[in-house]
Amino acid sequence: MKYLPINSQLFINNRERFVSKTKRNSLAVFNSNDIYNTGADSTLPFTQHRDIFHLSGVDQEESILVIFPDCQNKLHREILFLKETNEHIAVWEGEKLTKKRATEVSGIKTICWLDQFETIFRQLVIESESVYLNSNEHLRTSNSMETREDRFVKKFLSDFPIHPTLRVAPIMHQIRSVKDSIEIDVMKKACDITEKGFRRILSFIKPGVMEYEIEAELMHEFLSNRSKGFAYTPIIASGKSACVLHYIENNKTCKDGDIILMDFGAEYANYASDLTRCVPVNGKFTTRQKELYNSVLHVKNEATKLLIPGVFLNDYHKGVGKLMEEELLKLNLITNKDIQNQDSKWPAYKKYFMHGTSHYIGLDTHDVGSWTEPIEENMVFTVEPGIYIPEEGHWNKIRGRCSSPKK
Repeated sequence: MKYLPINSQLFINNRERFVSKTKRNSLAVFNSNDIYNTGADSTLPFTQHRDIFHLSGVDQEESILVIFPDCQNKLHREILFLKETNEHIAVWEGEKLTKKRATEVSGIKTICWLDQFETIFRQLVIESESVYLNSNEHLRTSNSMETREDRFVKKFLSDFPIHPTLRVAPIMHQIRSVKDSIEIDVMKKACDITEKGFRRILSFIKPGVMEYEIEAELMHEFLSNRSKGFAYTPIIASGKSACVLHYIENNKTCKDGDIILMDFGAEYANYASDLTRCVPVNGKFTTRQKELYNSVLHVKNEATKLLIPGVFLNDYHKGVGKLMEEELLKLNLITNKDIQNQDSKWPAYKKYFMHGTSHYIGLDTHDVGSWTEPIEENMVFTVEPGIYIPEEGHWNKIRGRCSSPKK
């Protein structure tokens, strides 16, 4: 890993928070992600499963975390199972975690090799009254790909068909959405790297530059600051491409007079940042472009003020819609008549601002969290209003740095 070590107290705190929400005499199990093959002997870079990382800090494949707080054997209340390392693996793949290093990273004292898992786990299951199993319950996922976790759940249900099981996802969504202070510091580091990237490209952008060249400058800055790269596929969209919400080709020439929309963020220690900015390719806004920029900036600043503990996200988004409605009226993009005749399910402002304003951010760019409970202190969100006017050839979008609601 390129990132600096994270204080293991973060993972100790996270496990304590998790245990506080579990049922008595139950155990929970978490698996690492697969290494995905691309064909022949090539693989994609490994990305750790967010839940096992959140609870252990272990950033290594073929890892299993078992938490059983009421186990009679105190040594088995937290167990981390790892692939046993050896000199051959060290030569061909690089150093893997030793038992000592795994304890330093995670704060977990009992570290076992994977070949012990089946025997120990069976004993723990029989002692437990129920088992928490993990699955991907993100609102936006299609679950079309079978994961290592999915295969584990299948095997467990086959091996222990009448043992009571529970869903771990609701607990993880709750504790991951409220950030520990150590976690927030790591996220600030990701945001700081993103800012460095943005400042780097400001002097680089000019007529004739290719979008992918801007992307390359950002990657250079990210890697130079211990990030492994982009937290998500970057959007570097000049001209009309900026009105394509998920434009990722980044293969066009930036032209004089155009605005370029850039939506990117650095990853740091598996945590995401998320930034969108629009700048004029030639360095100077036209009068109309400046009007649009200032309107979006105003909505962004006012929307940030609305993100406070106790607010429901659906109510918040309605409030931001009203702010955008006022700005679009001033810009003569919609009329009072449009508002009077609007469909309540698709308000008039949606013609020019068709996506949501904020989402959770953390270990995932679109992080897990409830949309039916009020937001809490130390939850972290993006703030990203935008105006898109393809008929005028104008577009503007601003996404603020991470916003952490305070009391």
